[in-house]
Parts: sequence; structure tokens; C-alpha cells
Amino acid sequence: MLIPQLETQRLILRGFRQQDFDAYAQMCADPEVMRYIGDGTTLSRQQSWRNMALMLGHWQLRGYGMWAVVERQSGEMIGRIGCWQPEGWPGFEVGWMLQRTHWGCGLATEGATAAMDYTFRELQQSHVLSLICPENTASIRVAQKLREKLEGTTKIFSREVLIYGICREDWERI
Repeated sequence: MLIPQLETQRLILRGFRQQDFDAYAQMCADPEVMRYIGDGTTLSRQQSWRNMALMLGHWQLRGYGMWAVVERQSGEMIGRIGCWQPEGWPGFEVGWMLQRTHWGCGLATEGATAAMDYTFRELQQSHVLSLICPENTASIRVAQKLREKLEGTTKIFSREVLIYGICREDWERI
């Protein structure tokens, strides 16, 4: 499957490539980055490789998935943003994860906005959610900037997470 490429003012969202692996493994080994992702533990290089392959496989099985996030100015792969709904997931999710050096400058919101647009316009999803650990105030702010509202809680990987969500009609009222 050909993974579509999205572009924003500062980012390119594209499929993962072999040359992304070192940056991806470094990001997944950072305890601060991984604190609120999955079960909260870092990934080894081998686990990072399998995780990156999982991101690509999701595209093949579902027709959508996570993009590698590339900073346009530097060409550096700085994270992942995109769509996620593995078997048993509570709903269609748009999620984000960036290298710590790129936190706090609006890139997660910028990339997630492009992913949301794609989700509602191209994939015709009627509702999107984001699952966020209650302590992850930065991601809660991103969800709020995306106009997602708190809809409840659920457990993922034995962790209580907040469910933020938005329906297509609310998204299109920009």
C-alpha cells in the first residue's frame, strides 16, 4: 500500500523508512517520551524495530496508520503522528509522540491537525478519540487545541486513561 504524504507549514508526515530507525529507537528509549505511551516503559532497539514495523503493518491491514513526522527545515525524523485502531481498541484514535527536543513548540498540534483533517475528509470517520494518561497535561492541551472534549475513561495496558474525542460535525465547524 502506498502511504499518503501530508505536509504542513513545518512538517512532513510520511511512511516510515529504514533510515528513520536510529532516530525512532532513540526516541523510544527516552524514559520521558515513553512515560505516557503504552505501559510507560522504554523500548530496546529490537523492540523499537518491531514497533516501527507494527506501524507500517497497521497501514497494510487497516488502510491507515501512524506517519513518521519529519521536520521540513532539517529533514530530521522527529516522531510519529497518525491514526491507530488495533484489534480491541476502544475506537478510532489519532495519536502523537515526538522527540523531547521538539516538545512545546506546537508541532504535535500542527501534525495532529493534519491527521484529523485526513481522518475526517479522506477516511470519512464519524468520530475520533485520543487516549491520554491523566498526568500528561501537555497531551491534554493538544487534545483541547484540537477541540476534543473529555468523554470518559478506559483502561489501556492496565493503565487508566482519559478519552478525549470529537465528531466530524464538530471538526468541520472551523
